[in-house]
Amino acid sequence: MNAAVTVRRIGPDEVSDYIDPLSDVLIDCVEGGASVSFMLPIARETAQRFWRQVAEGVVREERVLLVAEHEGRVVGTVQLITAQPENQPHRADVAKMLVHRNARRQGIAERLLAAADEAARATGKSVLVLDTVTGGDAERLYKRAGWERVGDVPNYALMPDGGFCGTTFYHKQI
Repeated sequence: MNAAVTVRRIGPDEVSDYIDPLSDVLIDCVEGGASVSFMLPIARETAQRFWRQVAEGVVREERVLLVAEHEGRVVGTVQLITAQPENQPHRADVAKMLVHRNARRQGIAERLLAAADEAARATGKSVLVLDTVTGGDAERLYKRAGWERVGDVPNYALMPDGGFCGTTFYHKQI
């Protein structure tokens, strides 16, 4: 699948067309146990409402939305939250790294992260920050991509089924 996957930035004029396919990916990830701010059962309207808010941020140029597509279907996504406080114009948060379960282990997440680095540079950002579930599969991905671990916060969030999970924070200087 990897060779046929394209990763690209979604512009303000087309972002509303991606709400439903992005909702599909979000729902799949949450149903697969990903701790990405949502609880089970996740309603389609909940996912759509989230992506509508993201779309508004893209239109206001507060977020960069990247998608990975295979044969016209969205299989992954990541965002850069570029709207930061006045004293942090050089920083962006990487958020909602999601890859559909059927498309995992194919290098899509690495490609999304590389595209996020490029988009960050293009928007004048030099420091990236993210968080992920402590001990989760994503930690290996971030380390391979050059991210440095900052530290852990126990019981920071809930897993979709309601159990507590720790969160590990990372940064990357680009």
